[in-house]
Amino acid sequence: MSSEGLQPGSPPYRRLLVALFFVGVATFAQLYSPQGLLPLIAEDQEVSADQAALMVSMATLGLALGVIPWSYIGDAYGRKKAMVWAVTLACVFSVLTVIMPTFALALTMRFVEGVMLGGVPALAVAYLSEEVSPRVAAVAAGTYISGTTAGGLSGRLLAAPVGEQLGWKPGMLTVTGLAVACVAVFVLTAPRARNFTPRRSNPRQAAGQLVGNMRSPGLRVIYLQGFLTMGGFVAMYNFMAFHLAEPPFGLPVGVISLIFLAYVAGTFSSPRAGALAARVGRKPVLIGGNVLMLSGVVLTLVPNVWVLIVGMVVMTSGFFASHAVASGWSGALAVAGRSQSASLYNVGYYGGSSLFGYVGGIFLAAAGWAGTVGMVIALTVLATVLVTAVLPRDSSG
Repeated sequence: MSSEGLQPGSPPYRRLLVALFFVGVATFAQLYSPQGLLPLIAEDQEVSADQAALMVSMATLGLALGVIPWSYIGDAYGRKKAMVWAVTLACVFSVLTVIMPTFALALTMRFVEGVMLGGVPALAVAYLSEEVSPRVAAVAAGTYISGTTAGGLSGRLLAAPVGEQLGWKPGMLTVTGLAVACVAVFVLTAPRARNFTPRRSNPRQAAGQLVGNMRSPGLRVIYLQGFLTMGGFVAMYNFMAFHLAEPPFGLPVGVISLIFLAYVAGTFSSPRAGALAARVGRKPVLIGGNVLMLSGVVLTLVPNVWVLIVGMVVMTSGFFASHAVASGWSGALAVAGRSQSASLYNVGYYGGSSLFGYVGGIFLAAAGWAGTVGMVIALTVLATVLVTAVLPRDSSG
């Protein structure tokens, strides 16, 4: 056991940062690669917008359900080993998705792919926290988060133009190829764990840790914050492609995919939200992020493409600011294990993505883009009311 952990500048530390960045890319490029392809999937498979969105929702549902089991597998057998198995199997099921003969079977493969992908968010932060010096753990975690952001963005931007030219299946396979290359980098560069101690929890202990956190009113609100705002956020991006493909815009899929560049706003807002929360407290920053997200959502109702782009940038900035604060607060408020509380936050976060990323399509069919926006407004307002009414003012949580 090393009491100090990996130090900045050392070769193992640099290798760990590289490994975590690339495993983040591999995971989130695959998870969201169909998002920019949804109009093509709907046309090719002869399904509605909400049914096409299940290509995203089934994977995020699988991830939500896979996070907690993978956290215990990692506890027992090692973080790195479990992550390698998880992301490798995800690549296999990604290939199986596009060769399935029916849409229903493709959705089943996407669900299993999501379960496998759950191993990375469940274990990555625990892996780096055990291996690096505590004084640089936040920096190392930031590298992993940047990899997840880069992965989500690259998967969307790569799949859409390829899909527009060759079809949605080659578009997704191209992203799978990128993921395989990133997995190889992770396997070759991730240093051997030096501070890992295997531990196994029996079912009663595991249930006690989860139930103990769920009994806290503050934590329940934090989990609902992730559930509601992530659900609205993903719905906006899922159905924006359909909105921009219709009059008065009529844009092609390859051009529409550029809207995902708004994600870059999240890479700027999330660290700044964390720094601001340290000065003025988590609660006002969390509420402010929600209000900013709400403002951006409302702007997308204006039938002008430039105003709509501004709205998506503002919404994305607000969402990631809130997410950065809420995810950290889920650990600070934990009453029965911080890692289990973080896992529960992830369950809510990706569960909301799965549910409302689909339901937003029902609102789209019923009332057009205004219907989807109305749903997202309702979700964001509800989250803000709960945060305002229940969460403590204490900045330390």
